[in-house]
Amino acid sequence: MSTHQPYTFGAGLWLFGQFIDRYATDAYGPPVGLLDAIDRAGQVGDLVALDINFPFDDGVSVADIKAALDRNGLRCHAITPASYSRKYRKGGLTNPDPALRRDCIEMYKAAIPHARELGAKYVKFWPGQDGYDYPFQSDYEDLWNYSVDAVREVAESAPDMQFAIECKFKEPRTHMLFCNVATTLLAIEDMGVDNVGIVMDLGHSFFAKETPSEAVQLAHRRGRLTSVEVNDNWREWDDDMTVGSVHLIETLEFMYTLRKIGWDEVILLDQFPFREDPVQAARESIATLRKLDALVDRLDVETLREAQNNQDALAAQRLVLDLFLG
Repeated sequence: MSTHQPYTFGAGLWLFGQFIDRYATDAYGPPVGLLDAIDRAGQVGDLVALDINFPFDDGVSVADIKAALDRNGLRCHAITPASYSRKYRKGGLTNPDPALRRDCIEMYKAAIPHARELGAKYVKFWPGQDGYDYPFQSDYEDLWNYSVDAVREVAESAPDMQFAIECKFKEPRTHMLFCNVATTLLAIEDMGVDNVGIVMDLGHSFFAKETPSEAVQLAHRRGRLTSVEVNDNWREWDDDMTVGSVHLIETLEFMYTLRKIGWDEVILLDQFPFREDPVQAARESIATLRKLDALVDRLDVETLREAQNNQDALAAQRLVLDLFLG
C-alpha cells in the first residue's frame, strides 16, 4: 500500500495519573496532580498531544497548563468534562433531578472557553453515568430525549467549537445510552447540529462486539469521525490494555482502514496501566502502532481486493498471516 506521512500520537492524561479499581480502593500508587501528569506524559518522548480532564485541579490555571504543555513539547488536543463523576451517579445529562441535569450541562459549557484558550480541537462527551442498570428502571425515551437535547444545547451554545461523543457499551452503568457507533450516529442525527461527531475508541468497539474497521468507516461515511483512540481488551470489559496485545489482526485491519479513509490526524492512547509503568506502556503501544503501520505498507492491496471481491476468506487470511508469519 502507498506510504503516507507518519502518524503522530497523543494520550488521555488519565494514562499518567493515579489508578483506582473497585477492589483496591486505596489506589495503585500515590495521587498525581494534573501538572505532574503532564510532566509524566512528556517523558514518553513520542507524544504530541493530550486529552485533559475538566474541571482542572484546584489552584491550577490555564496559564499553568500551557506552561506545563510547553515545557514538555505537548499541546492540548481535547477537553473532557467529568460528567462521569460520582456527583452524577444517577446520570449527568439524564439525571432525574432537573437541577443536576442543568448543573452537568453548565459544566460542559464552562469547559468551552478553556478549550478555546488551550487550542483544543474538541470538547468530549463521555457520559458514563448516563444510562440505566435494571429493567423498568427508566423510560428509555426520556433518557434519549434528555441526552439528545442536552448535547444539542451545548453544541448550539458554541457553534465555533467541535464536540465529540465517545460511545461505550457499559461501565459505570450496566447500559450506557451512547452504547455504540450506530446508536450514537442516530442520536447525532436527531440533534440536527453540524459540530458534534464521534470519538472512535478501538477498545470500546471491541467491547461492544463491533468490528472496529466497519464501525470507523461508518462514522467516516457519515462525516462524523472527529477523533481516534486506541487500546485493547478481552472483549468482556474495558480493560484499556496496550495496543495489539490481544487483537493483533483486527488492530492491523483497523490501521489499514484508517489509511484507506485517509485519516491523517493524531491517534490517542486510552490506557489504564494499573500494574505497569505508564510511560513504558505508552511507549510500547506507540512502537506497536508504528510496526503495524509499516505492515500496512507491505500489504498487497491489489491481491487483497481480489480476495475481498470474491469474499475469499482463506485467501485474505493467508495474505495477512504471511505479513506476520512469513
